[in-house]
Amino acid sequence: MAKFTQVLEEKFMPIAGKIAGQKHLQALRDGIILTMPLIIIGSIFLIIGFLPFKGYPEFMAGIFGDAWLTKLLYPVTATFDIMALIAGFGIAYRLAEHYKVDALNAGAISVAAFVLATPYFTMFTPEGASEAVQVGGVLPIALLGSKGLFVAMILAMVSTEIYRFIIQKNIVIKMPDGVPPSVSKSFIALFPAFIVILVVWLIRLLIENTSFETLHNVVGKLLQEPLGALGGSLIGALIAVFFVQLLWSTGLHGASIVGGVMGPIWLAATDANRVALTAGNELPNVVTQQFFDIFIYMGGSGATFTFALMMMFMAKSQHSKTLGRLAIGPGIFNINEPITFGAPIVANPLLIVPFILAPLALTITTYIGMTTGFAPKTAGVAVPWTTPPIIGGYLATGGNFRGALMQLINLAVSFAIYYPFFRMWDKQNYKVEQGAEK
Repeated sequence: MAKFTQVLEEKFMPIAGKIAGQKHLQALRDGIILTMPLIIIGSIFLIIGFLPFKGYPEFMAGIFGDAWLTKLLYPVTATFDIMALIAGFGIAYRLAEHYKVDALNAGAISVAAFVLATPYFTMFTPEGASEAVQVGGVLPIALLGSKGLFVAMILAMVSTEIYRFIIQKNIVIKMPDGVPPSVSKSFIALFPAFIVILVVWLIRLLIENTSFETLHNVVGKLLQEPLGALGGSLIGALIAVFFVQLLWSTGLHGASIVGGVMGPIWLAATDANRVALTAGNELPNVVTQQFFDIFIYMGGSGATFTFALMMMFMAKSQHSKTLGRLAIGPGIFNINEPITFGAPIVANPLLIVPFILAPLALTITTYIGMTTGFAPKTAGVAVPWTTPPIIGGYLATGGNFRGALMQLINLAVSFAIYYPFFRMWDKQNYKVEQGAEK
């Protein structure tokens, strides 16, 4: 086991550190986070609209009228269905910050590039007509949400790379010194913005003459669908969880690094479930962002909530008891840095084993529970990752008590995995303390 730890420190950690510091992955992660407050707000309305209580729709219709659900979901559309627009702006903004160029202009140019790449038409069936007709000059709202997320991500990074290259080469229009800074910055961005728009326009014209027709179709077929199939599978979920835990074991923020790559896939899967829920269809995806945040990482990465409870109530050593009392508060809200670095779990050959095994086991139990129908799938509701266990399972499944039951089962599984390692670790601490007293 010591050799394994040495390999992690000498071989794996330097590579992982470089990945963690990669500016495009950081911008991707930080830019998508910009969408989360809006999505959480929309999720509140989504939960209210689809509480799984018998007679609930009839009760609401009796008070607010037959159109109550349609009106209630207005904020859901206004938050979820502009996900790609907000993410595109955020990613470009954060990437421009890394390059130390004007971030606001980079964000605006990214949004313009995304709108340009999005087809300006939709299909509409007029009242009384039997067939749909194509209406031009309309941005399909579906492509501004999760379906357009990958296009927005790519264009945000490409447009910002073009923008910063031209700025750093000083190929810009400079205004006299007396011109206000805000006006001067706008003119500096003029030529880079023109080049970005020209490039995206030419790409759109080129693709329109192919069988793909739109950039969204190209990205969907070649990138989004294959990645979605991998990330949405049990094998893909296990691989992602394994690397999250492995990175944390070396002291790196595994959830942040892996989430930078896989987060857009899981966020799109979450939104697909939201769309299915509002349409009254079966939820298509088991593996979503809430699958991990709520059902796997209870207590934080490593599913350490039960480990904190053991330290608090079952430990013999003073070190374990004290750490348990310090860790239980943050642990309730799925924050476990006090345990990860205080036990420590990082570079600890004994505790790394359950730290990796427990989340892998919970991934399997949750996946089986949801695919068999024992537990409901996550309902497309963006429950904050800090939501305490039991409450989180109830809310993430649209107010279903079986979601809370699934979390209880996972807590029991986590307890069973951590317990023997906890006993050995606590015994070691107790012996050290007894020896120190003598």
